[in-house]
Amino acid sequence: MPWSYGACRMAFKHLRAVSCALLVALSAMAFPAFAEPLKIVGFGDSLMAGYGLGPGEGFTDKLQAALRADGRDMTVENAGVSGDTTSGGLSRLDWSVPDGTQLVILELGANDMLRGVAPVLVEKNLNAMMARLKARDIPVLLAGMRAAPNLGPAYGEAFNSIYPRLAAKYGAPLYPFFLDGVAGNPSLELEDGMHPNAKGVEKMVEAILPTVETVIATLPGRP
Repeated sequence: MPWSYGACRMAFKHLRAVSCALLVALSAMAFPAFAEPLKIVGFGDSLMAGYGLGPGEGFTDKLQAALRADGRDMTVENAGVSGDTTSGGLSRLDWSVPDGTQLVILELGANDMLRGVAPVLVEKNLNAMMARLKARDIPVLLAGMRAAPNLGPAYGEAFNSIYPRLAAKYGAPLYPFFLDGVAGNPSLELEDGMHPNAKGVEKMVEAILPTVETVIATLPGRP
């Protein structure tokens, strides 16, 4: 018996609905969606916090802007505290790095160095932080620091070797010197001669960006 116009029309609508549902399902399988942006936490001291800088001029703001300019859906949260040491960082680590964080840029040790804190204690604290983050399955990009020359060669050798050693121990990527290209350049520093100015931060972000992008590419679940 030939179909009526109404029956044909209903059959066509049903077929179209099924086809659309199948297309959506196949698209989801081929191109997995990331509903939430990747969350990075910059955990450190005044160099991370943006000491002496205006809104949007700090390291985390500039890094987030650079990543998004490259088409990456990411947030970079600022967990920097001016004056923080590795001891202070260890005491606040658990609540400063929330669950769901997918990468921590760990930058601490400069204030310990300026105070002449024993390198063995600095390493002990950084080691504890990296162990805690590893236990939470949160990858770390370790940002290194270098001792000031006036502290002497013995202190400098002991302090500077901390970061490569810990990076090797945990299999973590290492960015050797957070202030690379900025330290010692007055045009890129504030008047205190220690902290980067806005141009200095831009230089830091430009230098570390390839390392950050390389690390992101290795994170679980990222395309």
